Amino acid sequence: MINQYKKNAKLVLSNGIVFPGFSFGASGTAVGEIVFNTGMTGYQEVITDPSYYGQILTFTYPEIGNTGINLEDSESNISVKGIVVRNYSSTNSNWRCKKNFNQWLLEKNIIGLYGIDTRALVKILRSNGSMNGVLTSDDKTIESCLKIISQTPKMEGLNLSKDVSTNHKYLWQSFSETSFDVRKKYSDKPKKLKIVAIDFGIKKSILNRLVSHGCEILVLPSRSTLNDVLNNKPDGIFFSNGPGDPSSVKEGINLARSLIDHGEIPMFGICLGHQIFGLALGGSTYKLPFGHRGLNHPCGKNNQIEITSQNHGFAIDPNSLPKEIVKITHYNLNDNTVAGLEVLDKPIFSVQYHPEAGPGPHDSDYLFNKFVSLMLERC
Repeated sequence: MINQYKKNAKLVLSNGIVFPGFSFGASGTAVGEIVFNTGMTGYQEVITDPSYYGQILTFTYPEIGNTGINLEDSESNISVKGIVVRNYSSTNSNWRCKKNFNQWLLEKNIIGLYGIDTRALVKILRSNGSMNGVLTSDDKTIESCLKIISQTPKMEGLNLSKDVSTNHKYLWQSFSETSFDVRKKYSDKPKKLKIVAIDFGIKKSILNRLVSHGCEILVLPSRSTLNDVLNNKPDGIFFSNGPGDPSSVKEGINLARSLIDHGEIPMFGICLGHQIFGLALGGSTYKLPFGHRGLNHPCGKNNQIEITSQNHGFAIDPNSLPKEIVKITHYNLNDNTVAGLEVLDKPIFSVQYHPEAGPGPHDSDYLFNKFVSLMLERC
């Protein structure tokens, strides 16, 4: 159901293409990288994933908002700058719904555009690559929008993790259970496994799954030092997901390099954390044309396949990794980009995707158990 009081809005791409449509959510102007997500469910989790910070998100699924907003599924207080949809629902139909979708967008100051051909927009992004754009419901000319875009830096070189990371350490003890959970397996141990998680833009569901696997988590800011980490005497160290160009996260790369050289503490990285590990090991990263953002990306190796949830715009160059110390464990089977690695002879591994299934499939939840097993071997 579309709001009958239509207010004009438009999306202007950096290549000059304009998509006129109608406004919903907050009013105003947003500028950022235009990307698309192919997931059919989980729009609340997607919109609040800090990895989308600084971006305007296009949903390929044609109608968004019909289940409203609940109190449990937001991944953080961070959100995208704006969203683009074919249609949005102004009515809600779900037993968990506590808030109208449009009202929630207003409260979070997320600008929305609907009524455009999102298929055409996605074809442009797939052909030309993700690009900056302006989403506006203000009375701005196309020329003024293009000027704003010309003054906006591209994603390459941007360290956005510092903008979304926590400013102070905190303890996380909430958890989420599933029908296949292993939490009870470790609950009778007198001491929980202590994890230090480096927050580059971490998702709540990731923290919940780690706790569900018998861990106590101390979350530290992205600019934490080696002493900050080791002084807490962790059983394991986790490097989180996050936004921006991984090669610009110098403090995270330096920390990872120091911890890898230390080599005694199990480490697990996902998404941006995975890319940081690759850089710390001597590899390099590059920007993908339009990224991997969706819930059905096949990853694996040696006939072992997982369907995964992904959200990233950069990848590790496989030819840059030193083969004498790094083993590639997973590839993205759509384009053969690096999707997983491990350090030889050290309890350190990482994946490019989001194994906590928030939102997405549960195929990769075993990775949390792998991390726990590495810690238990050393306790």
